[in-house]
Amino acid sequence: MNPYVRNTLSVIAGLLIGSIVNMGLITISGSIIPPPEGADVTTVEGLKASMHLFQPKHFVFPFLAHALGTFVGALLAALIAANHKLKFSLVIGAFFLAGGIANVLMLPSPVWFNVLDLVGAYIPTSYLAGILIIKKN
Repeated sequence: MNPYVRNTLSVIAGLLIGSIVNMGLITISGSIIPPPEGADVTTVEGLKASMHLFQPKHFVFPFLAHALGTFVGALLAALIAANHKLKFSLVIGAFFLAGGIANVLMLPSPVWFNVLDLVGAYIPTSYLAGILIIKKN
């Protein structure tokens, strides 16, 4: 397969599968750590209105979703990429970081979570995924 096509497909697959992992974890999070009493987490408006009720435990799954979604997407991109595996892994991290920044701008989360999420969930996990694939090969 043409390396340009393969590299393009690696990014598309990484973004798609990473997003599925992210949303899957967000979807099940409420059944593992229930939202605060009276919080409507089904809409962005409900999240904004009830964010002040959230405790640190309520941010565990959003962080895991962001970190693991990015990691799986970056791992897949690095696996599929024809060359420059670490670069394509980091491209996935950059895309998810952009989504994280948009999330920070849309939702009034605590500053400690925003910093942890933006600094720890995206670029480090995509770098780790790329390095793992490089060392595997």
